Amino acid sequence: MWAGLVEYVIPFLVILTVLVFVHEMGHYLVARRAGVRVEVFSVGFGRELFGWTARSGTRWKISLLPLGGYVKMFGEADPTSTGGSGVDAMTEDERSVSFHHKPLKSRAAIVAAGPAANFLFAILLLAGLYTFVGRTYAPPVADEVVAGSAAEQGGVKVGDTFVTVDGAAIERFDDLRRAVFERPGQPIELVVERDGSRIPLTVTPATVTETDRFGTQHTFGQLGVRTNRVSIQQLDPVSAIGAAGAETWSIVGQTLNAVGQIIAGTRGTEELGGPLRIAQLSGDVAQRGWVTTIWFMAMLSINLGLINLFPIPVLDGGHLLFYGVEALRGRPLGERAQEWASMAGLTLVIALMLFVTWNDLIHLKVVEYIGSLLG
Repeated sequence: MWAGLVEYVIPFLVILTVLVFVHEMGHYLVARRAGVRVEVFSVGFGRELFGWTARSGTRWKISLLPLGGYVKMFGEADPTSTGGSGVDAMTEDERSVSFHHKPLKSRAAIVAAGPAANFLFAILLLAGLYTFVGRTYAPPVADEVVAGSAAEQGGVKVGDTFVTVDGAAIERFDDLRRAVFERPGQPIELVVERDGSRIPLTVTPATVTETDRFGTQHTFGQLGVRTNRVSIQQLDPVSAIGAAGAETWSIVGQTLNAVGQIIAGTRGTEELGGPLRIAQLSGDVAQRGWVTTIWFMAMLSINLGLINLFPIPVLDGGHLLFYGVEALRGRPLGERAQEWASMAGLTLVIALMLFVTWNDLIHLKVVEYIGSLLG
């Protein structure tokens, strides 16, 4: 029990606490910049464990349930950015520091700052790794072509350098792998360079299905080429930031593409994981060393920022959606409409959390274990 606590629970809580702090700090800094009084900065929910009050009047605290956090601004009744009951009765001085009396662009900037902080944090983490540790790099060259593979059938030869996939430039072997991974059984247009000439090819990646250690089946495309030129490339700080930004953008695109496939029904929901799966992964990467842990933290930070931008009320993206409607209408949605939308959003979020937790219990074989005890 204690070994599991040290190996999995503590790394998970440390990583989550850091990411929540970064997210809420984004809200806090932009709110203060906009002249909003911040009453509470909490890491965690529920009863306060310990904290202190700064000169600005902000109560900084660590709360009992370390699965999130919030920044409560002056005039708010709760941490979900809905107005308090005394908003209309404020004095002029109170209005000047109230979130709800700030211009629309200021409110939108404050809300968007949380996800933006997560993206920026991920870029800084990745840039640090690329600068001080290096980035794994492999040129897009086919050093091996597997006999009978999709690549061989499509005309790829040893020594070919991949130039584009469906018109998109290929700079690294990983770019090719990612493009092929998402296209099982679907023809793709390749351009390869061979003996100084550029040759167009049409290749249909093989469809491969594998089962991971959680019992989840993954279906992906496979070309059947390998490279033997993998090396570690250290980047200067400016290049590292550019590469980290590009990597972050690529991960956002891949995630949105996967979500779109799940919504369209072309990809299973078994891959969706919740806090239990993240906890296990946190423990696994922590045991592999600090480099893997930092990389994993960057990936989680990207996903946390992206998820919060989904247009679901109670998430940051839901509030930005309300502000978009306000910008179009010239006035905010009615209080009742916002309340109903927030209730629907909260119900959706809770349902999703229950679903991914159930997925976790199945994949970690907890349900199977309990069934064996009852049987």
